[in-house]
Amino acid sequence: MFAEMQACMDACHRCHVTCLSMTTQHCLDVGGAHAAPEHIKIMLDCAQMCATSLDFMARGSDQHKLVCGICAQICRACAASCKGLDGMEECVAACERCAEECEKMAA
Repeated sequence: MFAEMQACMDACHRCHVTCLSMTTQHCLDVGGAHAAPEHIKIMLDCAQMCATSLDFMARGSDQHKLVCGICAQICRACAASCKGLDGMEECVAACERCAEECEKMAA
């Protein structure tokens, strides 16, 4: 179980960093659909939820399964928002990977 949890924590960390950096260093610079309020909000929600999930797992919280399930849903929504926007492939990949790992933890 520890290896699976570590993989999930790593995916959450990567997704957190990717969503934050893409929001501030790509989306806001590109503008247009990239900077639409709905898109920016889901990216920031995703980054925060990934950090929260990582925190719950790192602390060994009994509630990590619930939090990981929510994180997976938000990551999927973020990936969907990023798909079709130029230059967002890294974010889509990070969100999808995190969603997969969190779904394993939530099961």
